[in-house]
Amino acid sequence: MDLVKKNCKDLFQILNSTFEQYNKMKKYTYLFLLIMLSSISCKELSDHKVAYLAHTLPVSHPVHQGMEVFAKELSEISDGKLTVKIFPDAQLGSEREVLELLQIGSIAMTKVSAAAMANFAPAYKVMGVPYLFRDKEHLFRVLEGKTGEEILAAGSEYLLRGLCFYDAGSRSFYTKNKPIKTPDDLDGLKIRVMNHQMSVDMVNKMGGSATPMAYGELYTALQQGVVDGAENNPPSFVTSGHYEVCKFYTLDEHSSIPDVLVIGTKYWDTLTVEEQKWMKAAAKVSSKAQKEFWKKNVEECMLKLKEANVEIFRPQKSAFAEKTKSVLEAFTKDPSMKKLVSEIQNQ
Repeated sequence: MDLVKKNCKDLFQILNSTFEQYNKMKKYTYLFLLIMLSSISCKELSDHKVAYLAHTLPVSHPVHQGMEVFAKELSEISDGKLTVKIFPDAQLGSEREVLELLQIGSIAMTKVSAAAMANFAPAYKVMGVPYLFRDKEHLFRVLEGKTGEEILAAGSEYLLRGLCFYDAGSRSFYTKNKPIKTPDDLDGLKIRVMNHQMSVDMVNKMGGSATPMAYGELYTALQQGVVDGAENNPPSFVTSGHYEVCKFYTLDEHSSIPDVLVIGTKYWDTLTVEEQKWMKAAAKVSSKAQKEFWKKNVEECMLKLKEANVEIFRPQKSAFAEKTKSVLEAFTKDPSMKKLVSEIQNQ
């Protein structure tokens, strides 16, 4: 009983600290944190541990399906001793907010874009270099090899350990009022990008006006003409409903930024060596399964776009790549990034 009282006292101290740091977050987020932290405190008094995984995608998304495989596999490997509770649809906040919650130990895991991780761990920045990867085979040869492992580990310095990469396809432009057939067609257009400097520089170099904006605000911004378009992969274009507003999709495939399954080191360090092995094994299985979900979903999404009368263009990528050469040149002025780029190009 004394142990329970002590845990409760510690719990409310954590809650007070969390609330002070996130007083701008919405009220419902506090409620989820309260439920979540209370559950963690109670369950970890027993042999059963629950890792809370929050992300911003809808449950229909193929990356969410990959995380469901992760949860199922982890439960099976651990014989139910270590399980995962998933909170989708930004229930616990934006990508950045959730990453910060991992850093302070309020929740265990998340799935974010590598672009979001680049704001915390510099090694991830290389993922956003336009036209760095020759094709999907090259991308996953890098991500699943030594280079990928080093990038995942690099986040630990910032309290964010990567477990695996998920396929997030290639990002391409979609617009509301006119198609993008060449880089010149981007002139004067406001294009929503992630809060990611490489994406901002890339769109600006192509002639557009990069406009960082939260993903959840984008549908309304497109409707109201706050931005003229955006860039993303086919599943996100469809699941977001943005295709209902934007009827032009240009498959220039300017970047292949993967998603990352991330665990906070504060939680990771509470796990035993065996539990950490379970986590890694389940992540590997989920990454393999997610690729198949992604492939199938892309095919379904492209069909849905055609049925919705979205015009799809496949331009000459060389013209877009030429426009962004200076982005690579600026990036490789940093000796460590130049070495990393060279390492990737030579694989």
